[in-house]
Amino acid sequence: MKTMLSRVSCSVLVLGIAWYANSALAVAPKSIEDAKLPADYLTKVTPHTAAVGPRGQAGLKLLTRVRGGVPGIDSLTNFTDQFTTSGFDSDGNPQSVWPYSMVGRSPDLGVPTVISAPIIPVVLDLLGPDGKIATFRGQPLTFDPREFVQPVLKSPLFQPFPFLSGFTQFNDAMMRTQFWDRIHRGDRDDDSSYHVLLNPNVKTVRHMQIPFGFWFFSVDANNKPLSALVDINVFAFLLFPATAPVDASTPIGAAELAGDMTTRDLTTLLFDNVFLFDGDIANCCVLGFHSYDFEPGDASNGNRERRFVMNFSSWIAPGQFSFGFEDITAISHEIAEIFDDPFIDNATPWWLSVDPFFGFALCQNNLETGDVIEVLSSNPVFPIQMNGRTYHPQNEALLPWFAFQSPSTAKNGTFSFPDETTLPALSPSRLLPGCKPAH
Repeated sequence: MKTMLSRVSCSVLVLGIAWYANSALAVAPKSIEDAKLPADYLTKVTPHTAAVGPRGQAGLKLLTRVRGGVPGIDSLTNFTDQFTTSGFDSDGNPQSVWPYSMVGRSPDLGVPTVISAPIIPVVLDLLGPDGKIATFRGQPLTFDPREFVQPVLKSPLFQPFPFLSGFTQFNDAMMRTQFWDRIHRGDRDDDSSYHVLLNPNVKTVRHMQIPFGFWFFSVDANNKPLSALVDINVFAFLLFPATAPVDASTPIGAAELAGDMTTRDLTTLLFDNVFLFDGDIANCCVLGFHSYDFEPGDASNGNRERRFVMNFSSWIAPGQFSFGFEDITAISHEIAEIFDDPFIDNATPWWLSVDPFFGFALCQNNLETGDVIEVLSSNPVFPIQMNGRTYHPQNEALLPWFAFQSPSTAKNGTFSFPDETTLPALSPSRLLPGCKPAH
């Protein structure tokens, strides 16, 4: 299930955020040993992601198609557009025009955009009842992602790979695929100046500590701690700055004050096998989310609201989850969704994604490209061999799928990327809230 949380206000499909001071797990562990999960626990859960709402919610902006980005904000380069198809909004009212904003410049302009993409490793400590770093059989429950920074940098998210729409990065190839009818090409398919590229840069390591009672952990076959499972409400509260102006008590606040994370960036806060649950360990596991930290503007930026676009993602050790979710699956999912929905306000007609084998289903009305795929058991990831390892980015739904476009205007008439077979057909159309058929 898709969970949307907000530090001030909530939107569609909201479960709500409990402030850290009032948070309490449904069943809290009584000791460190009690917090250890069975070795096969994660293989039995449904991995998914969450969209954590910003600190200040500007709401949906009904914009016409323009070459510039969302007006009145200080954030990363973006453009606005819209598509037309019949559907219903969150209240069940008919709607035919669906505005959206995306990362980069309009594909019609045929120009490249390079987005700064800081990677901030975050070391996470699980604290024991005494307030010190907990240990399990002499091993500290500390999860340090620094060994995974180089594998992420060498992945197709930041290095070129021969995709069908060009020899380029994963997300650039996705954008080129879905806007294939709008980009100006030369004699070769990859001969086009339209690109949206990420320029990664590794920043200062930050730290988080999770109080006892709000976490569990899993171990590998040798009883070595493998992953941390943390209550999402506490995690979000300790990740984002709690005050404006910000202070350095949280990873995001510290990064913003240091200039490691700016409004012009697409920032990844990288964790080591840290997964989230909502209130009860049975409601596991969230592998990542994307959001933005909203801070007020001042005279130096024309009093425009500041939006620090970010994602929390974990490197995933192999064998923990079913269907091939490992290494960069979560990171690829979240960055792809930022590209197509950077401000978490791109509404779409209601859509229904159903796995034909197990019956897993997801009903939403937003332009979240990875959510459509994450419930599918067939081809949810796209293995890519490069730089000495096999990466597992997730397949993504493309804009024509959300626009109920048939035939699709994407390259080769596809609805999904990179695997064109993952989404062979559209969702049922003209669905009411909850994906009930309109009569």
